[in-house]
Amino acid sequence: MPLTKIQQTIWEKARNYGSGEQAVSLTDEMCAYLVGRIAHDLGLNNDFPEIPRILPPFFEAEDLDSLVVEGVDARNLFERLIQQNPDADMYFTCLSTLHKARLKYENILETQPIPTLEQVGPRGLLQYGKLAPVALAGLLFWRKWFFDIDNRAGQETGYLFEPVIAYAVGGIPVPAMKSPIKRHKDNQKRRQVDCLLGKKAYELKIRVTIAASGQGRWREELDFPIDCKQSGYNPVLVVLDSTPNPKLSELERAFLDQKGEVYKGAAAWEHLDSLAGPTMSLFLENYVRGPIDRLIKETPQTLPKLVATMSDHSILISIGDETLKIVRRECEIEEDQHDEAPNDIEDNIPG
Repeated sequence: MPLTKIQQTIWEKARNYGSGEQAVSLTDEMCAYLVGRIAHDLGLNNDFPEIPRILPPFFEAEDLDSLVVEGVDARNLFERLIQQNPDADMYFTCLSTLHKARLKYENILETQPIPTLEQVGPRGLLQYGKLAPVALAGLLFWRKWFFDIDNRAGQETGYLFEPVIAYAVGGIPVPAMKSPIKRHKDNQKRRQVDCLLGKKAYELKIRVTIAASGQGRWREELDFPIDCKQSGYNPVLVVLDSTPNPKLSELERAFLDQKGEVYKGAAAWEHLDSLAGPTMSLFLENYVRGPIDRLIKETPQTLPKLVATMSDHSILISIGDETLKIVRRECEIEEDQHDEAPNDIEDNIPG
């Protein structure tokens, strides 16, 4: 049976991702590996004799480019997989999206510019004299680079997390320009929705932190359930980390005040599993919930020793007894992104 138009789109999108220097596309060999991995996950590997009986685990490859299966017709494998399990097309969508995000982040690590002294030098005034100038300059460089790559990780996770969860449970992420959710304070403006499923509008969060953000931004969070209700949709809050804090309690009340639904922690995962069905709940367990739970459970009581070294062509980061090697490539130095001045800056300056 040939692919439907939607399935053809899924296949083509897997092979194209993003734009610019860090754009990632999947080769036929990579797609063949992903189809084979899914067949193994679903217990269908006997129906694909051309796929090796033993495939490298998705999360354990030192080199992501090694996750390939060569010498097979990847598209034919995809068509046969969907014939065996109609939900496998969405499994492939989510797994390929995750794989591309991981490949893209490797590109980011390889090309993220090393900061210049002009960018970070003035920050040394806050600790000048605590270390020799050469040591303090080194600390400033490393601190800025780690901050930059962590900031990029946060951005890429945001681009990845909500869409993958939305597709896994049978919904769709909706950008503001196409959203049916209007702002109750300005009907000309619309709200982005993490996941739209029927007449329910989902707000998906890994966690809600107590850290203060801009008052306007937090007001936006609290307005979301009101906007949904007045637009004819039931607001649903899903928070995977149920750790209590005042911000989470306030956001929960905002949803319940609009007769919405709230799912936290284990109840959040149970709700997602109930929507996803057996095939996609397996994806969530293998590639989202399982890894996150393991990281949380294995959080060390005492942080291991960290050593970072840099050469012309690589960065080595040793954590405890393990070492991560990042092969570096030449890149252009980006302009520094300065933080905005705090609202209370005048309170700290006499005069």
